[in-house]
Amino acid sequence: MKLPVPACLLGLLSMAVSPACAAAGDFWSHWGDGRAELAGYRLRQPRYGHLRDGTAVLIFVTEDMSDSLRVKADPGRHPPTDVYPVLKLNWTRTFQTGIYPYHVMTSVFSRVDAPAGARPWPVRKISFSSQEWCGHVYHQLLPRGGKLISQSHSYFDGEADAEHELPAPPDGVSEDELPILLRSYPGRTDYLSPGRSVTVPFLPALLRVRLSHQPLRWTRATLTRAVVPEEIAVPAGRLPAFRYTISVEGGPSGTLHVEAVAPHRILSWRWSDGEEGTLLGATRLKYWELSGPGQERFLRQLGLHPPRPAADSSGK
Repeated sequence: MKLPVPACLLGLLSMAVSPACAAAGDFWSHWGDGRAELAGYRLRQPRYGHLRDGTAVLIFVTEDMSDSLRVKADPGRHPPTDVYPVLKLNWTRTFQTGIYPYHVMTSVFSRVDAPAGARPWPVRKISFSSQEWCGHVYHQLLPRGGKLISQSHSYFDGEADAEHELPAPPDGVSEDELPILLRSYPGRTDYLSPGRSVTVPFLPALLRVRLSHQPLRWTRATLTRAVVPEEIAVPAGRLPAFRYTISVEGGPSGTLHVEAVAPHRILSWRWSDGEEGTLLGATRLKYWELSGPGQERFLRQLGLHPPRPAADSSGK
């Protein structure tokens, strides 16, 4: 499915910003429209020594969050001092390992308006779950009192229930938050300007930690944004994108391509261990209102195939 290329694309590859781009509006004119951005991806996921084919969906949506409970705040249920807006990313992955499938979801909650002195898009919660035929796992990270609280529950012996504290460096970055942190947003300053590079404390993705069965610990990584955009081809079309590279000390290296024009969708990601995602299609919808029979058809806007209807009992 071809994605529309905004009119302000003209001249972008030569870094000439058109008036259409400059007049893109502020953050809430796009992200406060009551819809979610849904993007479907072709996924390759390393597992058990092989690359597995699958699909991924990135869902971005704004909502109010209760700071005391770290959950979505329903209107009127919490004092105003307890509520702030977040940009939430739900990142789902489905892939097959032989006879049985994996269903994985990571949720990242990043505060829209950073407190004074904080880095842009501070994370307020990361949660992760994985389900497969052997069992299921849940893991969440909560920044509290200058520490990062790690709580996990697993079916593996020796990992059943655990809670421990990690440092919470103010400039620290989690791999799980990269699709939020490295995007551009109207009216907001980019985390990295073109050509800039930073070396920061870095936390591997909770999925990566789970699949490797390694303890969660901080390392360091260098994040770099290319000076100028390049045109890349994905199933969704040929689009200009800024390339971000992630070089992790003692870990894999990664590349993330972010659409150079609004709305700055994630076009692809790739890691040196073979993991990669490639954009198939994207749309903006109130997906929570599309649960009725027949509304599976909207998956086609994400480049995904609706599930086949089950055969009836007559065998026809």
